[in-house]
Amino acid sequence: MIRIQQVHHVSLLVSDLARARVFYEGILGLVADTNRPAMSFDGVWYSCGPVQIHLLCLPDPAAGVVLPAHGGRDRHLALLVNDISALAEVFRRDQISFTTSSSGRAALFCRDPDGNALEFIQAAVPAEPGG
Repeated sequence: MIRIQQVHHVSLLVSDLARARVFYEGILGLVADTNRPAMSFDGVWYSCGPVQIHLLCLPDPAAGVVLPAHGGRDRHLALLVNDISALAEVFRRDQISFTTSSSGRAALFCRDPDGNALEFIQAAVPAEPGG
């Protein structure tokens, strides 16, 4: 029997790699992985724990499709963050539109500069030792 062990990477299409890098590196704080091999198209890889995000600078076959206003109702990548409130403040500061989870969970949704939907979920806070 085949067993999937974990997600290895997710690929997102971007139209302007420099603009995308400002978002992913400058706002989200990701660091580019220098192990990306030379390919026939521009791109960048980021490591997020054991999973990678690959930005591919390629034409979007779904260009022109109307996207839902709330990213949770679209294909999206969900990422755990250590402080959802701090991320919301960064988004407000940098004027990045976002919505919160309609379920009341500690989560928010935004779109990157190319319209890719991203969900950010508050990671569980570990219990204090002896507490």
